[in-house]
Amino acid sequence: MSAHFASVFCLYIMNYFVRKDSIVREIWGKGDTILFIFAGASAEFALNKAVDWLYFTGKLPADPLGRLFSTVAYARQIVFSELDAANKAIDRIAAIHAGVEAKRGATIPDWAYRDVLFMLIDYSIRSYELLERKLTQAEKEEVFDVFFRVGTRMGLVGLPMTFADWLVMREQHLEQNMVNSHFTKDLYKQYRKHLGLIRYKLLMEAQVMVVPARVNTLLSLGNLPLLDPVLTVYKWSRKLKTDWILKSLILPDQYKAEIKQLDVYRA
Repeated sequence: MSAHFASVFCLYIMNYFVRKDSIVREIWGKGDTILFIFAGASAEFALNKAVDWLYFTGKLPADPLGRLFSTVAYARQIVFSELDAANKAIDRIAAIHAGVEAKRGATIPDWAYRDVLFMLIDYSIRSYELLERKLTQAEKEEVFDVFFRVGTRMGLVGLPMTFADWLVMREQHLEQNMVNSHFTKDLYKQYRKHLGLIRYKLLMEAQVMVVPARVNTLLSLGNLPLLDPVLTVYKWSRKLKTDWILKSLILPDQYKAEIKQLDVYRA
């Protein structure tokens, strides 16, 4: 029995949305990679031409950190659950968006849905490679496959069929769907308000390290991350099992319980 067939057979028997040995579980089971995914997504959401939808609900500008943890909760329901539970979580996400569309009397553009999936794919890869190691081509395709299946379950149209297709569409979306608007400026004001000055500066430094060049240019983030020495110290702290201290410094005290729950992956 080949290794590939064995893994597929195991997936069928265990009935999980994501295999237990999948790199996606490792990425989304580590708090540090999640924080960098959040940093990148927070930059890109602020630039997205469809960000007005986030202002319609008011949830992201009102509580950016709360949105982070709710997003993590949904992602983990998908990544770590059995197939039926994962599909139900995806269906709830679709239903929530449908409800927002009904209230506004408009439809969220297809490209905006794709943008969110594209962000999750890109920042999952970028964050893991920044903190751990370069992913193999097969691992990158595995990340793509998981979120492709999420998008398919949600009924999204126009999705790329392969990782190579996604690379092309990702660049097109970055060029076509990003703009520095008054929403961008207001959302960054909200980040600073909710994080405080020091944590806000840490967020921006993390963004410098993880976002694509197009996003960096539109936000004028710069190209010399001051966080490099801190990141080196952080990697050593993980070996000493003291990385929770740095996580506690990065996020406000009221989120201590959520901070401790960020790390669920076990090798």
